Amino acid sequence: MPRLGRSFGFLLSSTALSNLADGVLKVGAPLLAVSMTRSPTLVSLTGAAATLPWLLFALHAGAIADRLDRRRIMVLANLARSAVLAVATGLGLLGLLNLWVVLAAVLLAGVAEVFADTSAQSVLPMAVPPERITAANGRVQSAQMIGNEFAGAPIAGLVVTLLPAAVVGGPALLYGAAGLLLLGMRGSYRTPAARGPRRSLLRDIVEAQRYLWSQRFLRTLAVSAGMLNFASAAYWGVFVLWAVGDGSRIGMSPSAYGLMMTALAVGAVAGSLISERVSGLFGEGRTLVGAWLVSALLHLVPVFWPVAWLVYPTAVVWGVAGAAANVLVISTRQRLIPAELLGRVNSAYRLIGMGSMPVGAALGGVVAELAGLTVVLAGATGVCLMAVGLVWRALHDRISHPLTSTPSVLDTFRSR
Repeated sequence: MPRLGRSFGFLLSSTALSNLADGVLKVGAPLLAVSMTRSPTLVSLTGAAATLPWLLFALHAGAIADRLDRRRIMVLANLARSAVLAVATGLGLLGLLNLWVVLAAVLLAGVAEVFADTSAQSVLPMAVPPERITAANGRVQSAQMIGNEFAGAPIAGLVVTLLPAAVVGGPALLYGAAGLLLLGMRGSYRTPAARGPRRSLLRDIVEAQRYLWSQRFLRTLAVSAGMLNFASAAYWGVFVLWAVGDGSRIGMSPSAYGLMMTALAVGAVAGSLISERVSGLFGEGRTLVGAWLVSALLHLVPVFWPVAWLVYPTAVVWGVAGAAANVLVISTRQRLIPAELLGRVNSAYRLIGMGSMPVGAALGGVVAELAGLTVVLAGATGVCLMAVGLVWRALHDRISHPLTSTPSVLDTFRSR
């Protein structure tokens, strides 16, 4: 097996730091919001602000990633969100940190994240040998989970009560360091097609959307991902109210909530590392559908059994299932989509997948305000199950034996 290489090492290190920043911000921002208001609608706005940029800028980020050096885009995007959060930190130290400052900081950092993440998924196949893409994605997913959940969540739970400004100040430093690390990657990360005649941005975007819609499996996967992320955003946008505080159903403290996210990360690290082996035993299709089904059903555990200790093993299994599915989905996209279209088609895919999240987060808050938290949590589970059904229907006729005797998801749909 060829080595992943020095450039991938810098990419992985940068990913680890930027996702640690993501983890602190993702958990810290809602906890800051809860300390400022108990309104489900206002609390859910933190999730909407973080994901709204995907709806607004995903297509443009993909087109730009296919035109310019993808590494440089990532460097600039990381430095930009570092600067935004540094300003928010200054306001916090002056005693001016309020809900609207938090929302503005999360929103602007989210804009930079769209460009950074779109280019990151597109640059990985250029930085590693083709036969090591799944292994590389497994390591990237591990770094993301360790930073996002394992380390970031408990840090956020701790500092939100000790020094609220650190919830944005810490990520500011980490994003800056992540951007500088990427400078260690050698070579150019611009596709050969990008050096040809320049076309209009709109034409590039339309070409990618047509390609995505013409590919049956990619199209089904994108719609299913959109439904899953819509439901998850609604669920997690108000789950903090179900779990944290004296008036909540579970009654967790902010630090205990952070530890729950750490438990999820432990499972996610394991899931990302074993995904290749498990899919080899059971087949890529069975593994993907099974993982998504388990993840969907686990949404019901805190609803029917709102017991603090039970949340932790649930979160571990949640992490295993979610990460294993993500590795398979990302690796398949990277192999199926031509290199010169990867940024644009990835962004068109993620527009559906991520663009549904702000809508889900905002709607979840409104429904919780009107009908209660239980309706949102149970309804989100139902939407997840429908999404799993779509993927199962697309794969049903072809999933009958393990990978050793049937085509993989990639092989099954390569010509479709």
